[in-house]
Amino acid sequence: MAHASDPVFVVLNGVRLKGFAEPGALAGVTGLEGTELDTILAELADQGLASHREGRVSGWTLTTAGQVEHRRRAAVELAEAGCGSEVEARYREFVGLNPRLLATATAWQMKDDGGRAVLNDHADRAYDDEVLATLHRLHDDAMPLASALGQLLERYTRYGPRLAAAVERVEAGETDWFTKPLIDSYHTVWFELHEDLLLTLGRQRSTEEEVRT
Repeated sequence: MAHASDPVFVVLNGVRLKGFAEPGALAGVTGLEGTELDTILAELADQGLASHREGRVSGWTLTTAGQVEHRRRAAVELAEAGCGSEVEARYREFVGLNPRLLATATAWQMKDDGGRAVLNDHADRAYDDEVLATLHRLHDDAMPLASALGQLLERYTRYGPRLAAAVERVEAGETDWFTKPLIDSYHTVWFELHEDLLLTLGRQRSTEEEVRT
């Protein structure tokens, strides 16, 4: 049975992953919404762990103390769950898949035009279908990984459905849902899963070349 995550940590982790986010965006990441989410955010603010900022980019963000507390709680959760080696193994699988996602996303955004890279305007349906077929193969390989993580830590159960929802929207012709930032596009959710794994294990992206080799 998956380790049940403390809702306070789930929200703390969601804010950390988003950087800046309003409750609507946090609901998708955390699976919490309404009064429960608002209450936890207020508690984090009262404790000096999070604050709400207004401006060009507005939303909830972690304070320096909140980032420290997040790291502490992430380590505690992993120790309590007793699945550090299993998460590490799944992380290594993810690192193996990540270059394929990056290459596919680039192919979706850009295409070759007589030896010159140009923006993909998505007018060439055959080209887009070929890229989507590549995305599907990647997605088919990623879903068992997402499922395995969800069987270890409950908060990971949301990644599979979010990735699947993004694929469905791309297939429906909503091309933004592959790579556009600031929405739950496939690339956004993938990036958050990547960051979540790093935060869970206390790793840095700069060390990933060592993992690949």
